[in-house]
Amino acid sequence: MPALPDTPVSPIAPVLAPPVMVAPLIAADGVSKRFGDGPAVLDGVSLAIRSGERVALIGANGAGKSTLLRALVGLIPISGGAVEILGQRFSDLPTRRQRAALRRRLGFVFQFHGLVGRTSALSNVVNGALGQGHGWRAWHQSLSPAALRDAALAALDAVGLADRATARADTLSGGQSQRVAIARAIVHGPDLLIADEPAASLDPAAGLGIMRLFTRLATENRRTLVYTTHDMRHALDHADRIVALKAGRIVFDAPAEALTEGDLEPVYRG
Repeated sequence: MPALPDTPVSPIAPVLAPPVMVAPLIAADGVSKRFGDGPAVLDGVSLAIRSGERVALIGANGAGKSTLLRALVGLIPISGGAVEILGQRFSDLPTRRQRAALRRRLGFVFQFHGLVGRTSALSNVVNGALGQGHGWRAWHQSLSPAALRDAALAALDAVGLADRATARADTLSGGQSQRVAIARAIVHGPDLLIADEPAASLDPAAGLGIMRLFTRLATENRRTLVYTTHDMRHALDHADRIVALKAGRIVFDAPAEALTEGDLEPVYRG
C-alpha cells in the first residue's frame, strides 16, 4: 500500500482560564453625606480602589475630598449609598468592638500629627499598636514587649528616624514629627494607608520629603495608599491615579500619567 502523505496536525489551542477578578479593597456605591439639615457634602459618589494603588483625592476647599476619605474608612457615617472596605461594611458591624477591629487594619496619618510631646518618638510609635492586643503595654516603650519595641524601631528606621528614637517628640521639627506619625501608622502592618492632607502644615521642602516617603513605603511594601491633597504636584508626582471632586461629585478619575497641571486647574475654580 502506498505511503500516505504526511498530514499536518493542527495545534490544539490552549484552554485559557478566565481572568481572575480581584475585588477592590474599597468600593463606594452612590455615597451621599449631609451634616444635619445642610446641603449634600457628597452627592452620589461611586469609586473602587484596588490593592497596591496610590490614589490622590483632590479638590478645592469644600469639595468633599476629606469627607469622602473619612466616609470610606468609617470615621464618619454616610447618609446614603454603601461603602465596603476590606470585604466588610461598617454598617453591617453592630458593635463598636467589631468596627474598631476593622479600623485596626488601617493606618491613619493626618495633617496634624497629634504626637504626645513629652514622650519619646519611640513611645509615640509604640502607641500605634494600641488596640492590637497589647493593652496598656502599648502606652509607652518602656512597658511594651520586646517584639513591639523592635517593630517600632524598625518603623522609625523605615522613615529615616532611627537615630531620633529617644528624642522627645516636642523637640522634633514639623517634618520629623510627621515622619514619626507615619511610623506610628505603619507599625502594625496595615492593609491600607490613609492620609488626609499629610503635607499641608509643612514647608515645601518638608512636604515634598513626606510625599516621597509615602511613595517609597507604598511601592516597597505594595501597600495601598489613599490621600487627599491641595497640591497639584503632590497628586501628579506621587499618585498612580487622581480622583477629582467638585461640589461633592467626582468630575474625573484618571491615571496621573495622563494628566497635567492644566487638567487639574479647573477643579480648584469656583
